[in-house]
Amino acid sequence: MPLSPAVDSPVRPADARRHRSARPTRIPGGNPVLAARFAVPPVPGTFVHRPRLAERLGDGLRTSLLLVNAPAGAGKTLLVADWLATTRLRGSAVWLTAEREDNAPGVFWAYLLEAFRHHGVALPDDIGSPARADEVDHALLARLAAHLSRREAPVVLVLDEFEHVSSAEVASGLHFLLGHAGQGLRLVLIGRTEPRLPLHRYRASGCATEIRAADLAFRPRETAALMRRHGLALSAGTVRTLTERTGGWAAGLRLSALAAQGAADPEAYLREFEACRSTVADFLLAEVLDTQPAETQDLLLRTSVLEQIHPELADALTGRPDGARILADLARADTFVEPVGHSWYRCHPLFAEILRVQLAARSPGLDRALHRRAARWLTAAGHLTDGLVHAAAAGDWEFAATQVVDRLAIGRLFTGRDADRLDRLFADMAPDARGPAPELVRAARDLARHDVDRGLDHLRRAETLLSERGAEDVPTALLSAAHLRVLAGRLLGSADMARAAAVQAARLEEDVPPGLLGEHPELPALRLTDLGSALLWKGSLDAAVAALSAAAAAADDPTTACPRHESLTRLALIDVLRGRPGPAEAHLRKAGAEAERSGLSPESRTGAGQLVLAALAVDRDDLPTARAAIDRAARSAAADHDPAVTAGIAIVRARTLLAEGRPRAALDLLGGLADSGPATDPPPPWVREAVAVAVSAGHLAEGDPAAALEALERSGADGPEHAVATARAHLAAGENRGALRILEAVPERDGHGPAITVRVLLARSQAAFALGDEAAAQRLLARALAVARPERLRRPFRDAGPWLRHLLHTRPELADSHGWLPADLLPGLPAGASGDAAATDALVEPLSDRELDVLRLAAQMLSTEEIAAGLFLSVNTVKTHLKSINRKLSVTGRNRAVRRARELDLL
Repeated sequence: MPLSPAVDSPVRPADARRHRSARPTRIPGGNPVLAARFAVPPVPGTFVHRPRLAERLGDGLRTSLLLVNAPAGAGKTLLVADWLATTRLRGSAVWLTAEREDNAPGVFWAYLLEAFRHHGVALPDDIGSPARADEVDHALLARLAAHLSRREAPVVLVLDEFEHVSSAEVASGLHFLLGHAGQGLRLVLIGRTEPRLPLHRYRASGCATEIRAADLAFRPRETAALMRRHGLALSAGTVRTLTERTGGWAAGLRLSALAAQGAADPEAYLREFEACRSTVADFLLAEVLDTQPAETQDLLLRTSVLEQIHPELADALTGRPDGARILADLARADTFVEPVGHSWYRCHPLFAEILRVQLAARSPGLDRALHRRAARWLTAAGHLTDGLVHAAAAGDWEFAATQVVDRLAIGRLFTGRDADRLDRLFADMAPDARGPAPELVRAARDLARHDVDRGLDHLRRAETLLSERGAEDVPTALLSAAHLRVLAGRLLGSADMARAAAVQAARLEEDVPPGLLGEHPELPALRLTDLGSALLWKGSLDAAVAALSAAAAAADDPTTACPRHESLTRLALIDVLRGRPGPAEAHLRKAGAEAERSGLSPESRTGAGQLVLAALAVDRDDLPTARAAIDRAARSAAADHDPAVTAGIAIVRARTLLAEGRPRAALDLLGGLADSGPATDPPPPWVREAVAVAVSAGHLAEGDPAAALEALERSGADGPEHAVATARAHLAAGENRGALRILEAVPERDGHGPAITVRVLLARSQAAFALGDEAAAQRLLARALAVARPERLRRPFRDAGPWLRHLLHTRPELADSHGWLPADLLPGLPAGASGDAAATDALVEPLSDRELDVLRLAAQMLSTEEIAAGLFLSVNTVKTHLKSINRKLSVTGRNRAVRRARELDLL
């Protein structure tokens, strides 16, 4: 049968008829020639033309060998047939479907020569034909190769179902022909297995093009097109689910479509269909499973309970030592089993699903025993999470929980790639699972959800059971319990509990093998982060810094990414409490870089970082940034369960309201915060001081210095900011000398940073001004400006009051080089003019509005992806804006751009 008219042939129709009439009607051995083997399979109307694969085939004509290898039903044959029918080849196309009788060399070459003639490729009479079925004259192959090598355009020879040909002699002859025909021949081999050609040579020399199962797999868009060809209009979600479930397997998709055509609701059918009860199952069982030897079928059925198969694990499930050989054979034969690296294999998910149903039907109850064996092999081999999955499937919860505890993996329920997976797995743990290990796992899950009461109940039960055993027999369980108690102390706001448990954990580590500890760097990282957070809440800032710094320096491992990120944000929060915006930003940059490098999702990141950003933005009088950051902090998990973050959010939000001129809203928000804590204890001194300072500012804004003083006295705080607030209240009440005495008692160097120092200097300057000592007031103001300038701390000057504006307008030279101040404070400049001209002059060219939007979000430590999402831009567009910003600011890197923008008063 001729190919499509789209395929050119150098043989005229009359010549083709002459050659066909002269061809023999029998092959060596006496059997008749079966002309059907030369027919190109027709392409059905439901076929989906896929340009990406057609292009691959077309490009493959640059090489001498094209391999199209994939399992049954992958769409190999129709792909090549459609390509031939829609492509105008320079030469001729020849099609031959192989059969098992072609393993006889004489039969194969006789059919091959007949295929040439059938498709109109003229061959000289002197080439001859094989005389015997079991051999072929090498001279015949040489004459054929020589003839093909003289062609101007190549013959494209397609050998379909070539897996039937396993003859080494046939393969050797093809290799000879391909090597000597030169540009006159292109060989396309379609099959389920790799041919016996020396493929390594073709690959090494770049003479082979390969299309495999992964290439042939349908993509969602192609699946949608196939469904439409079958009259099915499906939603994107259903298409995606169907593609994932079938692995893009062409036959599976087509059979599913045919079945859905008869359903009342095709969409629901395809969403919920049972593969094991469909024509898909019939196809795979008949075409794949039933064609295998008995031991191969047994291995496929038993290993169907696995996501990935290792030869030794297969041996453990079958009880035989043939797993390596069978799996290698299956992979070579493309029988829905493929290697995934490091001696591991994967079975096609749909095939595995059907195999599991067959396993249950043929051997009821065997699956649980297989899961149990798999759990023990995998955990012993170091694949703990995978082993736990099988232990859960077997209902062996005591074993699963014991493995978590004995292998010191309790921290993996809180951090690392498998945290969510383990949490979901143990959510199904049977209530009758008893013992210390199950109780510890239950405690960990509850504490991870911030359910302290339930978590402590399970933890106490575990500790009671452990006390009934000898401590030397359960060191890992005791250590796991101590770590959980540190976390409980943090959630309760009890630094004493956390500290005592941390000391106990450090002592217990001496009883655990060092190698086992080394496998779990997340444990000390989590313990130090929890301890540092508890100490931060208490106000033991030096001890908190020591613990958090040690956590931030933990071993670089995916399981330590979350605690390292969290510890860095809490170090930044401590910097803010100490009035050190520069170090706070440095810690935030490190935290952001850690999150980016480790790929932490936004949900995994702590709200403390956004709280710090908001506090810094308030000090710089950037209220839009402050509001946005505090809103993000409030949406984080820490907002409800971390006492330091919860209190910090209320305080910074109140400061923002005060800056907006809404003192009553700020006072209402703070309410009883100063009198309440996460447990029965009152809040720590730093919270009481910050709340009292904000409350006093609110009362002063409402003109009530007496109420401000009362709030400050009631707090019992005695820090420098408390002293500044008290002095300002006295100044508002006209008690100027009392205010000066309070400020003189504040130590000049007590470790606080510029944000606090500026406020102290401004309060002293105000007191001196109130007492008529303008010279002292000017000196103190000049010092305050010099300290504030590097960090652009605008808010303390805006909050200072009318005396500051009077002083600056009286002595305008004080404001020289301080164009970063709010415009309404600067003498001789209209509102909105502060530093803007200078900033514009310092730029290569002005930033666009969109670039400013990107820069503002970059200053909030958002990732490129988060900036893109916030501005409804693509990631590449954001990257382009960042490059342009760097160019215009004459800097390299996002952090330098932010710093330079602040220097130019663009932020």
